[in-house]
Amino acid sequence: MSTTTSNREIYDLYKRERPFLTHEHEMFRNSLQKFLEKEAVPHIEKWEADHYTPKEFYEKLGAQGFLCPQVKPEYGGLGLDFGFNLVLAEELNRVGVGTLASTSSSIIVPYLERYGTEEQKLKYLPQCVSGEMTTSVAMTEPGIGSDLASMSTTAVRDGDYYILNGQKTFISNGINAGLFFVAVKTDPKATPARKGISIILVESETPGFSRGRKLKKLGQHSTDTIELVFEDAHVPVANLLGEEGKGFYYLMDKLQQERLLISIGALVVAEEMLKATMSYVKERHAFGKPISSFQNTQFEMVEMATELSLAQTFLDDLTNKHIQGENIVTQISMAKWFITEMTRRISSRCLQLHGGYGFMEEYPIARRYRDVAVMPIYGGTTEIMKNIIAKNLGL
Repeated sequence: MSTTTSNREIYDLYKRERPFLTHEHEMFRNSLQKFLEKEAVPHIEKWEADHYTPKEFYEKLGAQGFLCPQVKPEYGGLGLDFGFNLVLAEELNRVGVGTLASTSSSIIVPYLERYGTEEQKLKYLPQCVSGEMTTSVAMTEPGIGSDLASMSTTAVRDGDYYILNGQKTFISNGINAGLFFVAVKTDPKATPARKGISIILVESETPGFSRGRKLKKLGQHSTDTIELVFEDAHVPVANLLGEEGKGFYYLMDKLQQERLLISIGALVVAEEMLKATMSYVKERHAFGKPISSFQNTQFEMVEMATELSLAQTFLDDLTNKHIQGENIVTQISMAKWFITEMTRRISSRCLQLHGGYGFMEEYPIARRYRDVAVMPIYGGTTEIMKNIIAKNLGL
């Protein structure tokens, strides 16, 4: 059951002034919304059933100029500001599909922009902008979770090549990606261990590299997740990103923007769930009147709307500071854990207000309920966020 029309009718309840978004950003949003209504929304159910979003979708996004808006013109991009990345993240999360386009454009590609050589940027960035090539980052390994320093995938130099051996898991966009940013140990004996980590760019057709099994997930079904296997994979030394031993620090450097974008996506999903539920409780009748007229329903909606409004204000302030180049790691860590946990709570409360219908796949809340379960986990778990905050508070 679609709630698109009713959602738009009550959208003003959540609309707020954001000075860092201009008329140009809203024009970009309007174009993207029209594109997604045509190219994504009609196909969501199929992509969910297939556990896969076809590469053609990303190519169409690129052809329309929606991917990697921040990339400089000399590499095929438009050289736009972070506000366009924000809009891309919001609208993809709003329809609930193709969010990997935002991950590739706004989280992974910036590593190449900042640390890549001129040759690497000229080779790969135009393809990322056009959608011809999508990217994926490969950090996690079986059994290590957030403990990246304990990874065991190695890259041993042999002349003009690195020889990679190991395995990665939970790799999003693994099927479509043409370029993988792989975290490896180039110096397994380094002390501390993080100083031995490097990032190597691995093309999908590299000899010795293969995609492993496609993983079955609780939610986010249209986003494919797979394993990667490296068996004496030969990668040119020229594909080293930046310097050897600096990979861990490169990853940490970009986490502020990654966690901000995760928070932005979670907030939009919370908005969509509340909008859908607002529409449902007004239309659904029980005991001869709309369930929106019952005090319990009203209190539930009021509490969620209040939480959402407070989170919006906090996140808008952090977004503005991020655009200004401020270091706000502590506050971003707060936003990441609080907003993703809030979104998970809202998903449960909204499903409850839908009653038995909330458990039916024809209602969007069922899919949203599954999809948000992982948000407090990826990009750094809630527990890791709290550890960061405690450390920065001097505890």
